[in-house]
Amino acid sequence: MRRRPPLLPVMLLSSAVLVLAACGTERAGLGDVEAGAAVPSSRPTPVTDPGTDGVRVTSLTLPTESPSPTPTRSYSVSADRLPTDSGVSAAYEVTNPGSDTLTYTIVVTFTDADGGAVSNRTVTVRDVAPGKTVRGTVGAGVLPPSTPRITGAEVMKVTKVPSAEAPADPASCPASGIRVTADEGDAAMGLRVVGLHLTNCGTRPYEVEGYPLLELLDSGHDPVDGIDILDGSGEITTGAGPDEPPRPVTLAPGESARAGLVWRNTTEAGDGMTPVNVPYVRVRAKPGADPVTVTPDLDLGTTGRLGVRPWEKAAG
Repeated sequence: MRRRPPLLPVMLLSSAVLVLAACGTERAGLGDVEAGAAVPSSRPTPVTDPGTDGVRVTSLTLPTESPSPTPTRSYSVSADRLPTDSGVSAAYEVTNPGSDTLTYTIVVTFTDADGGAVSNRTVTVRDVAPGKTVRGTVGAGVLPPSTPRITGAEVMKVTKVPSAEAPADPASCPASGIRVTADEGDAAMGLRVVGLHLTNCGTRPYEVEGYPLLELLDSGHDPVDGIDILDGSGEITTGAGPDEPPRPVTLAPGESARAGLVWRNTTEAGDGMTPVNVPYVRVRAKPGADPVTVTPDLDLGTTGRLGVRPWEKAAG
């Protein structure tokens, strides 16, 4: 005698459906693409970008929108979408028209249909020889699902320094055994503070004492005159903390020290002075040290003064 397969009780089935309907987010149709899923790509679209300082965006690649699947029910349950890689990228080219090998730092802005910035991405292109063109690609990165659709890309900012003076790649250590970098800085009520960081990436102790040696440079890497470089920040403000006297600092391999640049970017109307901007600062950790050119973009206003705090060992 043939047995019939057991039937799931109607009440149990209904309960299961109710449990599903109560969880997650209710959406019409089938669920969205899972977070982390591969984003289909399309062919690059040429971009008209006049560029800046020999750097321009040449094309934009946008992901192909997946067709909506045919719904099989009036409602279904899916998880909320998580941020995932946008799949958007821009191709760029860098041409060095000068006579020195340069290292470029480029900020590419991805924009929406209204021209508003959606994502800013920074890329470093090292050792571009005179007369040469280097090409590369930068992605827009991970963006929230609510981000406006990207429709364009352009070069927003370019800085360039002689490669021999460029800050070392974080993954490498120069022959000097030290790395010098500048951070993004902090701003409050017209006061600006940028940190200079000195790291001993070599194999022997490194000693410094006093203040870093600075040369202020304009956009053409020529000296900027008329700015008083002060020892300490007390004549600029007391808001950056008290000035500590210079002390000898010995850095074991792997240890770091920190100094600081402090200024006010106030501009006084009618004082007869022209606001001064210093895009580049050549830094020597101590007399005789190899120079490193950093790009803190000092907007000094008309104050004509820059305070420098001495080296001190970094915590940790």
